[in-house]
Amino acid sequence: MPFELAALGSALCWSITGILSTAPSRHLGGIAYTRIRMLIVFVLMLAWTVPSGGFATIDNADWATLLLSGLVGIFIGDTALFTTMARLGPRRTGILFATNAPMTVAITWIVFDETLGWAEIAGCALVVLGVSIAIFYGRRANGGHALEAIHGKVLAGVALGLLAAFCQAVGALMAKPALMNGADPVAVTAVRVGVSALALHASLLLPITAIRARNAMNVDVLVRATAAGVIGMAFGMSLLLYAYGNGNAGIAAILSSTSPVIVLPLLWLVTRQRPSAGAWTGAVTCVAGTALILSRAL
Repeated sequence: MPFELAALGSALCWSITGILSTAPSRHLGGIAYTRIRMLIVFVLMLAWTVPSGGFATIDNADWATLLLSGLVGIFIGDTALFTTMARLGPRRTGILFATNAPMTVAITWIVFDETLGWAEIAGCALVVLGVSIAIFYGRRANGGHALEAIHGKVLAGVALGLLAAFCQAVGALMAKPALMNGADPVAVTAVRVGVSALALHASLLLPITAIRARNAMNVDVLVRATAAGVIGMAFGMSLLLYAYGNGNAGIAAILSSTSPVIVLPLLWLVTRQRPSAGAWTGAVTCVAGTALILSRAL
């Protein structure tokens, strides 16, 4: 498979996951939904990784970093992501999550002392502009479909979405050395998912109401959680890591960041309502900014 198709496939997987996950994350709550989803994904990935011997490809020195990467990128990051989705819906969440590109640039600038050029600075500005347009001008005047509904305060949802993007950027950078050392991408994902699933279930010991499910599990939620886990994590993440390992990482990153645009026709198909001009403008601006940021890697 060409790596370009794999990268676009990962963006499509994440767009579908967003639409599938909105209703169950609102039914159970973002934390409870993430906990169930991670457990399902971990069991499925174990069934693949153990027989294939994938864990043996991970160097002993990389295990601690991968475990920490899972706690940051998935335990905190995915929990924040699906809590955002429950509040703001898949379109706004996808836009906010796309800010992980400029965050990655900022982290490498601060930690690794890399120089920022005008392309990166302009790209970051475009991403911020695109997010702002999509969040505040992307809703239809007639209120739109339930997938576009806002639950709770917008600023709280925005803060959680930005936290998810930041954790994704940090977690991915932490996992990179293991991949460069030849670790199997599926095994790396399984380790990260496993430690996050353990942490999410351990959190039930805390006397915090928000950690527990708001409503009882039902068949529809279980089916959606399983489908979203398989499509988003097992397929989407594996396709992205395949693209990184078999082609130009910069091009792969740009193509995989197109989910804010890909989700719009999917929402149009599901809701039978055309996304507003603000939604299209914000999504395209955000992706253009991401492409500009990553253009140096080409």
